[in-house]
Formats: sequence, structure tokens, C-alpha cells
Amino acid sequence: MSYGFRTGGWGGPSYRSFGFGFFITPVVKRLVIANAAVFVALALLRVFSPTGQRALVELFGLVPAAFLFRLHVWQPLTYLFLHGSFLHLFFNMFGLWMFGSALERDWGARRFLRFYFLTGGGAALFSVLMTLVSVKAGWVAPRGPMDPLLIPTIGASGALYGILLAFGLLYPNTPILFMFLFPIPARIFVLIFGVLAFLSALEGPGTGISHVAHLGGMLVGYLYLRGDWMYYRAVNRYRDWRHRQARRKFEVYMRERDAENDRSGSRWIN
Repeated sequence: MSYGFRTGGWGGPSYRSFGFGFFITPVVKRLVIANAAVFVALALLRVFSPTGQRALVELFGLVPAAFLFRLHVWQPLTYLFLHGSFLHLFFNMFGLWMFGSALERDWGARRFLRFYFLTGGGAALFSVLMTLVSVKAGWVAPRGPMDPLLIPTIGASGALYGILLAFGLLYPNTPILFMFLFPIPARIFVLIFGVLAFLSALEGPGTGISHVAHLGGMLVGYLYLRGDWMYYRAVNRYRDWRHRQARRKFEVYMRERDAENDRSGSRWIN
């Protein structure tokens, strides 16, 4: 099953088929393999050493207190490779394949990978900031082991929501099967997920799912794309200005040459 759509990124419009016949791209494939390998390793560790498994999750998951006060600066990137269940892993990787492959094909491997880690890391920092603000403002009270500052956040959802936002902005009219049944434009699909993430984030941190990280991934993705659009617009305006300047200089030169020819009495003869 596939759906035709028109893409129109900065590289120019192209026509592709999208759906279950869409091949996985190299970077997406490596990310899926890495996430699956880490999941299997943690699953085995959970069976043979539950204490060790919990220690690794606390070390490499995103724990706000560890990141802020113990300087575990690697956590905003390493948490992306940890998942709590097979369904958690499956749906994140399924979304990465469906939406990330289209972006990688149009952007190229390097730019897509940069976007993936930028949105994933940005989502982590946004989540940590909102958790800290919520605790300091008294919106969420520390509750012993359920203290939001001590609860690890894991999963690639932050990066996935950034990818989803980019897909909706770049390919707004692409049909997406909502709940695998109803085709809706990508822009509406993204809007629905954004509204749900926002409403869910109002529950506050520590609810088991970091909806704030989802919002953070979308926000960072939007700012990145907005910055790119502004950059390319500025470059195009600069090039247009240079072109106009060169044309004016050429016109001035031609007028001066014509005036010199008139003074010297020379004429073109056919």
C-alpha cells in the first residue's frame, strides 16, 4: 500500500511514493538498529541483573537532577536510545521510518542526523527546564522516589516529534492514515498530535510519559526550520542585491562607453 505525494523541500520539488513500499534510508536504518540493540541488551540485563539495568537507565536516561547537579551532560543524547517496552520501541521506530526516511532522502544523511539529535537534545533540555520550573514554582511537589527531578525520561519521542513537525511543514498535503483508517493531510495530522501533546503536558511532569519533551521536540524543530528559512531568504536577498549592483555597474559602464564613442565620433558600421 502506498500513497503518492509531492515533496517540495529546498532541493526542489520531487515526486515519490510513500507508505509501506518506501525503503528505509541509511541513517534511519542505523538508528533503528542501534535502538533495537540497546533495547535487547537492557532486556537481557533486566532478566539477569535488574539492579544493573536500573543503574544503566539512571545513568544514561535523562534524569533532571543528575543532569543539573551531577553534570551528566551526555544524558540529553543517550536517553534517545533507551526504551521501556517493545511497543514503546516499535512505535517510535515505526514513526522514524515513515517520516524520517522522507526527510533524509530530501535533506541528505548529514543534515537529517543533525536535525535528529538537535531536536532530541533540545526536547531533553526543554523537559529538564520545565520540570525544574514546575518544582521551583510549586506546581509539582517532590514526592520522595516519585520526585520529578529523579524520574528518568527515556525514548526517541522528542526527536520523533521534531521529525513529525518538519514533515508536516514541508509536505503539508501528504495523506496520512490517521489510526490506519482515515486519510488526512499531514498538516492536520501534526496539528492533532501537537494539541494532544500540549493538553497532556498540562498534567505536569512525572506522569510516566514526557509530553513536555514532545512539545520541546516540536518547538526546537520549528525554530531550526524557521532559522533555515530565514538564512536561505537572507542569502537569496544578498545574491539579488549583488546581481542588481553588478547590473547597475554594467549599465553605468555602457553609458560611459557610449558617451565616449559619441565624443570621439566613432560609429558602428554594418
